[in-house]
Amino acid sequence: MATDTGFDVAVIGAGVVGCAIARRFAVDGARVLLLERAHDVLDGASKGNSAILHTGFDAPGDSLELDCIRAGHAEYLDIHDQLNLPLDRCGALVLAWTDEEQAALPALMAQARANGVTDIQPMDREALLAAEPNLAPSVRAGFRVPGEALIDPWSAAHAYLYQAIAHGAQLRCRAEVTGGRRLSDRWQLQTTVGEVQAALVVNAAGLWGDHVQRLLTGESWFQIRPRKGQFILFDKPAAALARHILLPVPSKVTKGVVVCRTVFGNLLVGPTAEEQDDRDTAMLIPETLAALRQTGQAILPALAGQEVAAAYAGLRPATEEKGYRIRADRGQGLVTVGGIRSTGLSAALGIAAHVARLVGGAARRQPDHWPQMPVLAQGGRRDWRDAGNEGIVCHCEWVTQREILAALDAPAPANSLAGLKRRTRVTMGRCQGFYCSARLAQLTEGRFTQPFCGGEDGNAG
Repeated sequence: MATDTGFDVAVIGAGVVGCAIARRFAVDGARVLLLERAHDVLDGASKGNSAILHTGFDAPGDSLELDCIRAGHAEYLDIHDQLNLPLDRCGALVLAWTDEEQAALPALMAQARANGVTDIQPMDREALLAAEPNLAPSVRAGFRVPGEALIDPWSAAHAYLYQAIAHGAQLRCRAEVTGGRRLSDRWQLQTTVGEVQAALVVNAAGLWGDHVQRLLTGESWFQIRPRKGQFILFDKPAAALARHILLPVPSKVTKGVVVCRTVFGNLLVGPTAEEQDDRDTAMLIPETLAALRQTGQAILPALAGQEVAAAYAGLRPATEEKGYRIRADRGQGLVTVGGIRSTGLSAALGIAAHVARLVGGAARRQPDHWPQMPVLAQGGRRDWRDAGNEGIVCHCEWVTQREILAALDAPAPANSLAGLKRRTRVTMGRCQGFYCSARLAQLTEGRFTQPFCGGEDGNAG
């Protein structure tokens, strides 16, 4: 795919899917450029999620989504140790609370087996309460999915990005695509940082995917319909109340409200599923958060005595159809990757492999470089334990000065407080940056492209 000028591949959108696609093409030897309109990567849909590595047990059967989730799940298991990424193999429990939900369990278990997830384990009420003693006693029945796991919501995407850069990829932030045209053998893209030429363009713009599609082709064959998910995050002691990921019986619209630990040592409840038109802002609604807390307490009554540390919201790039909207036009050198909703974190590596196959990419190579990600998971050996860390800056989350400086000097350095937070956990704790913001302002002076603002970006994984 080499061209005389420019890049082989330009990927538009540096969310987790865009970073995974950039990684796949760069490892395979292409000259890759990753374009992001925001100040930092993961600033769109990827900044707010539940950080679950899904098996695809409840994905639509015989769907592209299922194929990508299964492939992404398998590849994450294969590579996470080499990238120093966390994996909490806690498993999930699907819980039925009503007669209707209990009646739906056999079909859901049959779907899981048809999807290749054959190690599920049916459980009656007594078995569920033995596995999760803090569950409300009104639980009826359920089943266990051993392969569901917890991961870091952001370190995976950063690892894919750093590995892409190690194989020659380039990242340009604040590089919004404003137009483009296809020449004889390449695209000529107009961006806010100048013109870009590439043989292949991959539109992975997430919440703006249909907008980018119209810029490039004059029309879009799908429509983004943003879906907001609000979460509440309980303080560290609440994590002891749940051993598994606690899942509801899903509806036709949403997977429903999940209760689970995070790898950062908290416990989250969410998300909601709220349609909205705004693609940029996910507002927190106090009444909705109060209802979420009640939902959590109905599942784990002991949450009534626990403190909420934070709340956050994210937007999912849903479309008018439920499935992934991925299409390749090889003649035009354009691949569109749209409609990657709540399963993008799990499916990202699988989506990247699928996109490479769509354009007839070379046989997949093994990476030559394996960047080592910092340990952010609560159960790992954090930097504050080791000598020479230059002291703790964020005492809520035990983030050291050495970790902050490393994030500012990373292959793709943090360009904003939100980006620094996603790379280090800084300001994610109970005080939400109240005590460490002054020191952070000193350490980051002159380093951010987005002005420092204490408390910015309330998302917490």
